Amino acid sequence: MGKYTIGVDYGSLSGRAVLVEVESGKELATAVKEYTHGVMDVFLPDGQTKLENDWALQHPNDYLEVLQITIPQVLKESGVSAVDVIGVAIDFTACTVLPIKDDGTPLCMMDQFSNHPHSYVKLWKHHAAQDEANRLNEIAEERGEDFLKRYGGKISSEWMIPKVWQILNEAPEIYEAADQIVEATDWVTSQLTGEIRRSSCTAGYKAIWHKQDGYPSKGFFKALDPRLENVVEEKLTNEIFSIGLKAGEITEKAAELTGLNPGTAVGIANVDAHVSVPAVGITEPGKLLMIMGTSTCHVLLGEEEKIVPGMCGVVEDGVIPGYMGYEAGQSCVGDHFEWFIDNCVPASYYQEAEESNMNIHELLTEKASRLQVGESGLLALDWWNGNRSTLVDADLTGVLIGATLLTKTEEIYRALIEATAYGTRMIIEAFRNNGVPVNEVYACGGIAEKNSFMMQIYSDVINMEIKISESSQTPALGSAMFGAVAAGKDRGGYDSITDAAKVMGRVKDDTYMPINDNAKVYEQLYAEYEKLYDYFGRGENNVMKTLKNIKKNML
Repeated sequence: MGKYTIGVDYGSLSGRAVLVEVESGKELATAVKEYTHGVMDVFLPDGQTKLENDWALQHPNDYLEVLQITIPQVLKESGVSAVDVIGVAIDFTACTVLPIKDDGTPLCMMDQFSNHPHSYVKLWKHHAAQDEANRLNEIAEERGEDFLKRYGGKISSEWMIPKVWQILNEAPEIYEAADQIVEATDWVTSQLTGEIRRSSCTAGYKAIWHKQDGYPSKGFFKALDPRLENVVEEKLTNEIFSIGLKAGEITEKAAELTGLNPGTAVGIANVDAHVSVPAVGITEPGKLLMIMGTSTCHVLLGEEEKIVPGMCGVVEDGVIPGYMGYEAGQSCVGDHFEWFIDNCVPASYYQEAEESNMNIHELLTEKASRLQVGESGLLALDWWNGNRSTLVDADLTGVLIGATLLTKTEEIYRALIEATAYGTRMIIEAFRNNGVPVNEVYACGGIAEKNSFMMQIYSDVINMEIKISESSQTPALGSAMFGAVAAGKDRGGYDSITDAAKVMGRVKDDTYMPINDNAKVYEQLYAEYEKLYDYFGRGENNVMKTLKNIKKNML
């Protein structure tokens, strides 16, 4: 009988499992479960407790429901027996954190804290810790902390320490009640194995941990807040486990939840973007992968630790053992387009889409594709959800310039797509200008798989060939590969992720090549984008932040 593994990928709105044949990488079954509570950014589940601006919470029980629904479903759909499943691993959007008790119970699932916002999961796009992030960066700069340069000069409000500090500042009772504050990816893995094993990937990229230096010093944390002096020992841990290792095995309790056999190997958890790299066969430097969804993450391998302004982090062994793993990203891509169709598209377009048997994205794409490059006279900045790279500033907001009374809906739609492509080019050039080669570009995710129009724009803007993942569930496939590594060769898996990638990772035969005439015009448009990027993003005009402050004071 063949051997199989399961990867479970937790996104912003849903979780999905994929069952994969180990010897070929063939995906036999996929199942998706949307989160019951979705993203909570207005009210808690009680419907009464209102959330403030820039909050984004989730309910941890939704994550368990994903395991409970999707894993039995892929077993049933594929006809594969749990006996032949040798490993499982998960990945997550990050930084997504929650406070828990030592037995793993999330505080929000305890009666006394169920109506307290800080007891819930803070999703990656929870930006309400920006004040803490700003202060952290100021203090780190004043102290000359070396770690800051490894994260592009700024620690993001999306990451672990600002979120922990926000809990302490606004809800000290929650901070005190929490025995640990953990990444959701590590917590879900612990629900399978019975023990928390913190991943080197999440710790390195999201919690300022370094393989050689560990966490920042107690002196630094004390400088932030005397109450944080021992935060690592009290709420985190110095015990970090490398990706590619085995986190444990399926417990009896987890077996009842998932339908897997007790003793099945479980891999150390990962981040969705990083786990996708080997799933497209990347195991060497110079190849950048774009993981494109509600946001986009850019992951790249390098041989040396270089300092790149605005990168989200460089972590040794953070993606593939033996290499430096670089990360950058854009906070608003798919969310960008969803915002637009939810708020800016006339009813007549929806009617036309219905009559043409299209969804609204398909109609707008079809209309936008008829436009020549530069025809609309529009230019946009892709900051509707802040800027992650290269400015690392969640307080930045969106810009559309060049609109007139003749501007059409599809022209704005195309300008927003182009803006995200310009943002990616800015990231690529930042790497190259700082000694990290980008020789090839790959893409995965729903946008890369389904939207050929958008991918052609990206190829034209960056003026490079783009290769596309063959899998429609690339992160889940990557997790399944790490599940095979956790099982090991003796149990039918692989001894390293590099070995697994040679067999299980793959891309499509067809690629996107830049169209020379388009690339020439985009060169001109990108030059104007750069000017706006610097003008609004580097302090010359802080109107976005001024407007945000006025809005905040009016609420």
